[in-house]
Amino acid sequence: MNTLGFLLLLKRIYGKKLPDLKTIQKQGLLAVKIAQHFALRVDFLDERVCRHLSKLFQAADTAPEEDVRPLLAQLKEQDSEGLIIDIDSTPFASASLGQVHSARLSSGQPAIVKIIKFTDEKKFVRDIRRIRRFVRFICFFYPKLRRVADPVGILDYIESYTLTELDLQNEIAGARELQQIRDTYAHVWPFSSLALPRFYPAQSSSRALLVERVIGKTFNAHLDAGTLSYQTLLEFFRIHGFFMFVPGIFHGDIHPGNVMLGEDGRIYLIDTGALSKIDPVISRGLFRFMKALAYYRIDACADILHSMSNRSLSPKAFTRFLNEMKRLYSDFPGKTVSQVSMTRQMMQTIKLGINCGMDFGTGIFPIIKSMMYLDGMVLRCNPDAILMEDMRPFINQFETVLSVVEKEEAIR
Repeated sequence: MNTLGFLLLLKRIYGKKLPDLKTIQKQGLLAVKIAQHFALRVDFLDERVCRHLSKLFQAADTAPEEDVRPLLAQLKEQDSEGLIIDIDSTPFASASLGQVHSARLSSGQPAIVKIIKFTDEKKFVRDIRRIRRFVRFICFFYPKLRRVADPVGILDYIESYTLTELDLQNEIAGARELQQIRDTYAHVWPFSSLALPRFYPAQSSSRALLVERVIGKTFNAHLDAGTLSYQTLLEFFRIHGFFMFVPGIFHGDIHPGNVMLGEDGRIYLIDTGALSKIDPVISRGLFRFMKALAYYRIDACADILHSMSNRSLSPKAFTRFLNEMKRLYSDFPGKTVSQVSMTRQMMQTIKLGINCGMDFGTGIFPIIKSMMYLDGMVLRCNPDAILMEDMRPFINQFETVLSVVEKEEAIR
C-alpha cells in the first residue's frame, strides 16, 4: 500500500457509506490491520462503522488450496510420532494472516492446524515504513496530532504486533507465559474458569501450528446469537483484568473471536501469539483510576491521571484540567453502556489530559485497546448494563490482591 492507497483507505473509512471490506482486503495486509484498528475507535467513529470494520477480524479470504497443500503435507511428514492421522485441506475459518483446518489425531483428541497464509513479510514492512514516513511528515506540521492520536505509535504497534503474529512459535510461547503467570498467582487469585488449549510443539513450525481443538464457540459467535450471558462476560473481565492490572502482561488482542466459551464452561484464550507488556506504573495507575471512576470520584481520577503523566502541570493548568474533567463526566454516573461509552470517555479523558499539557507516552495504548474490546462486548451483550458499577466487586478484589503482591515484591 502506497501513500495514495492509505489516503483512499481513510476516505473509505470516513465516507458516508459503510466501507467495502473486499476492497480493503485487496489493498493488502497493512490496509486490513489499519482498518482493524479503526474498528476499535468508537471514540471518534460511528459505532455502526466500527462494528462493520470488526468483521475483518474473522471474515477474510482463504489461500488457494494449491498453496496450502504442500504446507500441510510437510507438517504430516515431520510428524515422526505418527500423531496426525488426517488434515482437512479446506479451512473452516480464516483471518487476515492465517487460516484454520480440522485435523484428526491418533489419540482421538480433536485438533486443528493453523497455518500462516501470508508470506510477503518484506512487502508489509516496506508498506508500513512508507506510510510511517508520510505520517511523520504530517505530524511535523501538525504536532498536536502526534500528542493526541499518536498515529506513529499506532503504526509502530501494528508493525510489532503483526510481525510477532507471523511466527506461530510465538503463540506457543505466549500461552506458556500466561500459564506461568496463572500458576505464579494461583495462591492469591482463583483461575478455575480460565483455560488455555494444549499445543503440540514437536509437530509445529513457524508457519504451521498443531493445537487442541476447543469444543465450544467464540464469544463473537455467542454475541451474534445472543447466547453469551452477562455473568460470563463479567467473569472474563475478572480474569483479563487481573492480567492487566497485576502482572501487566496480558493477551494483546482479545477481540471476541479470540475468546472461546468451551462446552466445559471454561473460558479459553486463543491466538496468544502477541502479549502486551506494560510498565507497572501505567497498569497500576490505570487500576487506581478505574477504581476512582467506578465510584465516580472524579477529583481522585484527575489526581491519579496527573500522577501518571511524564510531565507535571502547573496549578493553573491542573485546575483547568480538573474543571474540564468534571464537565466531561457530569452525566456519567449511573449511565448504561448504550448511553455513555466507557471507551469514548477514556479516550476523551486522555485527549483532555494531553491538551492540558500531560504526556503519557505510548505505554497506555495496550490497556486502552483492551478496554475498547471489553466495552464493545458489553454493548453487544447487555446494552443496559451500568458497567462501572458492575465492576466494583472485582475492583475491590484487585485492590486486595495488589496489596499482597506489592508486599511480596517489596520483600523480593
